[in-house]
Amino acid sequence: MPECDNPLWPCAMTGAAACLAGFDGIAVVIHGSSGCYYYPTTLLHAPLHGTFILENEVIFGSEDRLREVITGLGGTGKRIAVITTCVPAIIGEDIQSMLADLDVILVDSPGFSGDAEAGYANALARLGPRIDPGTPGVNIDGACLFDPFSSGNVQEILRLFARASIPVGTIFCQDRLENVHRAAPLTVGTNADFSSGIGKHLGSTLGFDAIRATFHEIGNCVEGAEIDPVLIELRQQEERIVRACDKFLQRFDPPSAAIFAGCSYALFAAEMLDRYLDAEICCIGTRNAAGSSKYPVTRADGISRVRELITTHTPDLVIGSSFERAISRDNAFVGIIPPLRGTVRLSPAPLAGINGTLSFIEQVLNACIDRKL
Repeated sequence: MPECDNPLWPCAMTGAAACLAGFDGIAVVIHGSSGCYYYPTTLLHAPLHGTFILENEVIFGSEDRLREVITGLGGTGKRIAVITTCVPAIIGEDIQSMLADLDVILVDSPGFSGDAEAGYANALARLGPRIDPGTPGVNIDGACLFDPFSSGNVQEILRLFARASIPVGTIFCQDRLENVHRAAPLTVGTNADFSSGIGKHLGSTLGFDAIRATFHEIGNCVEGAEIDPVLIELRQQEERIVRACDKFLQRFDPPSAAIFAGCSYALFAAEMLDRYLDAEICCIGTRNAAGSSKYPVTRADGISRVRELITTHTPDLVIGSSFERAISRDNAFVGIIPPLRGTVRLSPAPLAGINGTLSFIEQVLNACIDRKL
């Protein structure tokens, strides 16, 4: 993982936990210190288990403690997955030999081994996902517990699939464990930062252009799919967005925007602001590796870099997390990446699909109007 001051993007251990804890049928054990347990538990809001390694176990070994926790989970009927963290990795414990006689999924994912995406991909690979050519329908990809929009994204794509009579394959990673081994041959994405790489990728569901193209692909590939209801809804809702944004632009100037998020969501936000509000995209600071883009993209995974970009560009609108909100208190703000502190989130709001785009533009317009931009 790149060196940075106060990194804002979770490490490989948290990514691995986000992957495994999303499957019903797995009991996830974080083998490490109390901090290694509480951080992903707080961030993912998922039931995790910890070994809480103490100082004497760092010195004399943690095998007894690890076996005790695993034994205590033996009656749950779930597969047990152990995620190793920095402490056992640094002291050189051979966890694989320790657990050779136990039926556990072992994921070696200390924080220093990479970022959240690397840990997520590593954990998913350990589950051995497989395509079953006989499984009908389309998989839904990119549902990561770390993403505050993942549940809403899944519900929205399930809604659109139902409208188009499209059977649902496996949801990566928010499904039953057994479905990992019988995925459909086709897949659509909701958040490319957490792509499974399973099945033929038919397209993204972030933004109306992407949704339209993806459902045309589905219509060509899935027998019995009726995509017209989705395309009609899309056209109607896009007209609503255009009217609302035109009304805004009659009263206010197009905003300038600084966007901070994972690459997938950041580029989605930039495209929506550019397309519907003629916004000036001052900068995009990605938490993770950035792909090519027509917008000015740079890596911004530390507080000082975020502050530098906001101070330099002085945007009207900031898209990001609680960190960006704290730095830019006088700007209009919309949150699309964790942490999102100080707000109550109960409903499964999407960012993908038709309702995801509607929700995002709605929040942007309201934030800008409140600040009288």
